[in-house]
Amino acid sequence: QEQLVEYGGGSVQAGESLRLSCRASGFMTKNVCMGWFRQAPGQAPGKEREGIVSIGHNGVTRYADFTKGRFDISQDKIENILYLNILNLKPEDTGMYYCAAYEAVVCVSWKPRERDFEYWGRGTQVIVSS
Repeated sequence: QEQLVEYGGGSVQAGESLRLSCRASGFMTKNVCMGWFRQAPGQAPGKEREGIVSIGHNGVTRYADFTKGRFDISQDKIENILYLNILNLKPEDTGMYYCAAYEAVVCVSWKPRERDFEYWGRGTQVIVSS
């Protein structure tokens, strides 16, 4: 059974950095497209989670415009861990961060959208204080 488990969130001060991790297990193929999303506190019901970055099984990455060099995705394919490094954290980065995935021979060519992803972790909380 496909499973994604995020960890590494926490409470930090503005300007600090965090590395979030997501351990993937149970996927039957190597054709796994993955991404990071976030949801701000009090987000309106029905609004999609905000896509941060995706990475295809060929290593191609697609970043949302707001990331502006502060976010970096990487992965350890041996350990099946996906990482998200966040630099210079800001209070507006506060939220729940989710790892997501879907299986496809070809990953979509656009920036990450919640509707494209099938499997989700439960999230890890990030709180940034000013």
